[in-house]
Amino acid sequence: MRHETGGDVRGKKGFSPWPPLAILAFAFALGGNILIPPVRAINETPYRTLVGFIALYMAGRYGLSFFRPGVKAAVEFKARFFAAVGIALLAWDMLSTKAGIFPLPFFPGPVQIVEVARADWRELLRSTLYSLRLFAYGFASGTVLGVVTGILIGWSRQWNYWLFPVLKVCGIVPAVAWIPFGMAVFPSSFITGVFMIAICSWFPVALATTNGIASIQISYFEAARTLGADDRFILRHVAIPATAPSIFTGVSAATGLSFCTLIVSEMVGAEAGLGWYINWAKGWSAYSKVYAAIAVMALVFSAVLALLNFVRGKVLAWQSGLTNE
Repeated sequence: MRHETGGDVRGKKGFSPWPPLAILAFAFALGGNILIPPVRAINETPYRTLVGFIALYMAGRYGLSFFRPGVKAAVEFKARFFAAVGIALLAWDMLSTKAGIFPLPFFPGPVQIVEVARADWRELLRSTLYSLRLFAYGFASGTVLGVVTGILIGWSRQWNYWLFPVLKVCGIVPAVAWIPFGMAVFPSSFITGVFMIAICSWFPVALATTNGIASIQISYFEAARTLGADDRFILRHVAIPATAPSIFTGVSAATGLSFCTLIVSEMVGAEAGLGWYINWAKGWSAYSKVYAAIAVMALVFSAVLALLNFVRGKVLAWQSGLTNE
């Protein structure tokens, strides 16, 4: 049987050298940082603590993998990536903090970025929470509106006649083009950001929902009507469940677009948020803070995608028997 996240690689048995190599890569990154002095004085303790923690965590997971096959498959599948990350950290640290080949302040090393994140963690946390609140309001509004619009267009010819041209015209307009309109109409930059994110997420969700309903086999509807089901029952219990995979496809596409729009919206008139933080740090040429905010942004985006995949797996659990070989 093929695992969804790992393909055939995770199904192979035997010893894999990649988990030990991944641990060694982070160990070398830590050792190189300790043994080689930096070109200028900087607090390297936070970076060493982080790299050491990752190495210990990976070693613990590797030890646990000998007793739990599920952990073993996940560790072996991710080991090559983490080995590459460890080597990249070592090279980055050597070329920046240790040798000074990468010029400051434009190309700070991982030591500088981790130190800035530690020193400015309160502002980063405040900005992250602000961005998450803005994203949640805008993305939820756009997703709900997109699902409703897609169902109306795909299910009703009358709604299709009136709404589909609006979807085609408004959907292709980049969300950032609505900034002047939002700033003129809405009373605050926060509501303007919610509006932009909602518009950005509305189009892919609505289009995917419309295509999902259009792709349902007509025999499903005919079978339901033969059994006495009316249109409302067919919509709730046949059309919408069958469209759920397409809806989640649209939601996945909308997530990345919404994050890009989120950052842009916070750079215009916002008083907080990761986009505001990046814009503010760039104005002071504090590029270490810019990279720290980007790293936080990547972690937050990964967490949101993981949550979305978890919800998708729960809602579409009935598909597991159809997609596995």
